[in-house]
Amino acid sequence: MITIVGNMKGGTGKSTIAFNLAVWLRNQDKSLMLFDLDPQKTLLDVVEVRQEEGYDPLLPLPFDKTALSEIEQNKRTVDEVLMDVSMSDEQSLEAAIAVTDRIIIPVAPSQADIWSTQRFLKKIDQIRHQNMPEVLGVINRADTHPFVPETKEAEEAMDALSLKRIPVRLHHRAAYRRSFSEGLAVFELEPKSKASDEFHKFTKYL
Repeated sequence: MITIVGNMKGGTGKSTIAFNLAVWLRNQDKSLMLFDLDPQKTLLDVVEVRQEEGYDPLLPLPFDKTALSEIEQNKRTVDEVLMDVSMSDEQSLEAAIAVTDRIIIPVAPSQADIWSTQRFLKKIDQIRHQNMPEVLGVINRADTHPFVPETKEAEEAMDALSLKRIPVRLHHRAAYRRSFSEGLAVFELEPKSKASDEFHKFTKYL
């Protein structure tokens, strides 16, 4: 299966989700091919850190856009293909959407992110109108305070869009930042943390 993690707006935490999901897949003994199609190359950076530290399981270095033309034949050699994409390289984004089976859209709880998600969904429909991939949205970087209304408002707005909302919130927690900077998944650095628990719920849904 080819899975995109992306949105048109920056700062949604897509690289963090893609990296943690990649480690989780390798822990399930899934063979994996990664693509970093964001010019910032954050996914590539964290995979290089992980390789330098020698953490097990190792992740393969992500391919760049030059390998996209061979994706159809290469995807048969692995269990999962995971792509980190952004609007910064629109050509690669559109090429990835054209071949993907599933798109995971991280959405921060703000009106700007809802608007961005609406535009992203329109682009997906323009490219794949006759053969739509599965499109999933997940609230990411939610406020940890239970009485902040923006998260619930964002969920209600997502439910009105043409996607399936994953019924799990990924919160804005320091554990994600600390683990990412060290080349570790959040469930490796802090296996009993709230962040680890919510990410496992996220992967269970997937």
